[in-house]
Amino acid sequence: MPNIISSVRSVKTDAERREKNAAVKSKIRTATRRTVEAVKAGAVEEAKQALVNATSVIDKAASKGVIHKNTAARKKSSLAAKVNSL
Repeated sequence: MPNIISSVRSVKTDAERREKNAAVKSKIRTATRRTVEAVKAGAVEEAKQALVNATSVIDKAASKGVIHKNTAARKKSSLAAKVNSL
């Protein structure tokens, strides 16, 4: 634990930020997994709906700064390619 007061505050805010970011990243992984599972099952409509949901979650994460905008674009592109392969 740091001795300097501003560093103590930083440790606390870093922990809060880490928890929030972890929750958002978990939502991204869940949405991505649901899309991939729908593609593997061959459910076209379900996959399209899951892609819309995943895209929304990824865009929100990028706008909050949780992930980089290029990472968001790469994830969306990868998912779209999988859905379009159906």
